[in-house]
Amino acid sequence: MCDFDIVVPRRGTNSLKWDSRTDLLPLWVADMDFRAPKPVIDAVIDRARHGVYGYTIFPDSYFAAITNWLARRHSWTIQRDWITFSPGVVPALNIAVQTFTQPGDKVIVQPPVYYPFFAAIEENGRRCVANNLVYRDGYYSMDFEDLEEQAHDPRVKLLILCSPHNPVGRVWSRKELERLGQICLDNDIMIVSDEIHCDIVCRGKKHVPIASLSEALAANSITCMSPSKTFNLAGLQTAYAIIPDAKTRDCFAAANKVHRANVFGLEALIAAYNSGEAWLESMLDYVEGNLQFLRDFVSKRMPKVRVVPLEGTYLAWLDCAQVGLDPGELDRLILEKARVWLDDGPIFGPGGAGFQRINLACPRSILEKALERLEEVVRVSLPATCPAHPRNIS
Repeated sequence: MCDFDIVVPRRGTNSLKWDSRTDLLPLWVADMDFRAPKPVIDAVIDRARHGVYGYTIFPDSYFAAITNWLARRHSWTIQRDWITFSPGVVPALNIAVQTFTQPGDKVIVQPPVYYPFFAAIEENGRRCVANNLVYRDGYYSMDFEDLEEQAHDPRVKLLILCSPHNPVGRVWSRKELERLGQICLDNDIMIVSDEIHCDIVCRGKKHVPIASLSEALAANSITCMSPSKTFNLAGLQTAYAIIPDAKTRDCFAAANKVHRANVFGLEALIAAYNSGEAWLESMLDYVEGNLQFLRDFVSKRMPKVRVVPLEGTYLAWLDCAQVGLDPGELDRLILEKARVWLDDGPIFGPGGAGFQRINLACPRSILEKALERLEEVVRVSLPATCPAHPRNIS
């Protein structure tokens, strides 16, 4: 298993999270500070010992690992030939936008949402349409009336779904997904579903792949998945797209210029899905413990901050509207006074101002240290005299 309390030094490893700004305590980017499962480490070491790292093919064990995992964890039976490799979910989103829309077409997103969605749309010459989530009484829901109105626009060709939702932490219910899916079917809008956090859900919640709901939705969907968030493999390029419709799959594959996996990523995926489930269960328990620690700390020592209910992902969404500081000033103080790096809410689009995203997938001692630093900023309101904002990494 794994002792999740162990602090694994990451500085000096070319870590995006820890080496981009060595003067800050980083709880921003969505990778874990935990070692991967031992079967994954062993598989990578065994492959490394071979000493020849040439071009790879996808063995039967690769497809079996994915199909068995989805059947076992998500009650979703898929066919082997539905699986298409991608080096990452973000590249897959860009491929989908480029392939299934034309310049000037519109793409719906549901902000505040994972910010690379905006880049995948706008940097490819498409137009972003915001179907803003509704935040009421500390809880997020979809605005279906607004979605229906937007979907009637014939220039809307695609909807990018975030499920579970990053950063607000919702695990969408079957009923919510069915309604969204039907609106898209009725208006001939393809769904590209980012389900990279699908394995990381809180106890009592169940992730439902939207393509599993019906044959019609399967034919109208591209589902993007990866073991990278689940097992902390982000640097090994292990994503894939599940595309049941043959014509859609062929078009996607033709546009995908990266056809071969990282040799170590291939072994890591197989080992993780085949032998990493016990590690995952322990990790989920530990992260839920961190979530409870966060809630208790905030309740007792930062009562003006609200922890938005977390149903999925290991990323907590903090409502700081009652702190009494301008959101930009609060972010500067967090960075320059507390020396903590969170993800500032506005980067997630409309509805993000006044929020901060914090990564809970770290040893509790690191979380505690970060919260103690944040407490000083929240407790004492200071003038906005801090240096310029250092966040220059997308």
